[in-house]
Amino acid sequence: MSSFKNAIPRRTHKERAQPQARKKFGLLEKHKDYVVRAKAFHKKELALQKLKEKAAFRNPDEFYFKMVKSKTVDGVHRLESQANKYTQEELMLMKTQDIGYILQKVQSEKKKIEKLTAMLHSLDNQPSNKRVYYAEDREEAEELASKASERSNLAASENLPSSIRRRTATSYRELEARKSRVRDLEKLYMDMAMQKELQKSGRKRKLREEELVNPTSKPVYKWRQERKR
Repeated sequence: MSSFKNAIPRRTHKERAQPQARKKFGLLEKHKDYVVRAKAFHKKELALQKLKEKAAFRNPDEFYFKMVKSKTVDGVHRLESQANKYTQEELMLMKTQDIGYILQKVQSEKKKIEKLTAMLHSLDNQPSNKRVYYAEDREEAEELASKASERSNLAASENLPSSIRRRTATSYRELEARKSRVRDLEKLYMDMAMQKELQKSGRKRKLREEELVNPTSKPVYKWRQERKR
């Protein structure tokens, strides 16, 4: 029955346009436009009502530190600048603590690398039969050595169970990841140490490229010699 009802053609009702005498007021507002405008109006009205209630019931003894650490600029509250929040001694202390933490992580990663390398070395150095190959020149000797090492590694890996081979491959990937992490941490440690030295007092200057004995992409500084009493 409902399908038959929908099959009957029905008249399309068009919304009334703005009368000719009211064209100067623009498009005629429809009901859905009024609903949107009414919701926005009541939302703003409710916000203003809540603000008035807060102002009416405020505590005159209420105090926040932002009251003295902020100012109004063009009607907008802005906090004071935090650039000079710490003294030079406090900044140096924080920099030293950061460098100590990075150095501790580098040492920890190196110990883990040594332990992992020793474990993998014991797995790779399995006892095997030794063979002697004779080569006519150095190139042939290197080729024979590479083939022999590949053959020995393949034989050693074939003798191991599949679960151990998977764990060994995972350990090798972990070893490479830790080595990469150590390189990144050492680079970060050197950069932080350089920044700490630059913050210290004393006359210094950046060396030009022609003054460098060993050219490098990183900046090199030279401090002026001072007599120590």
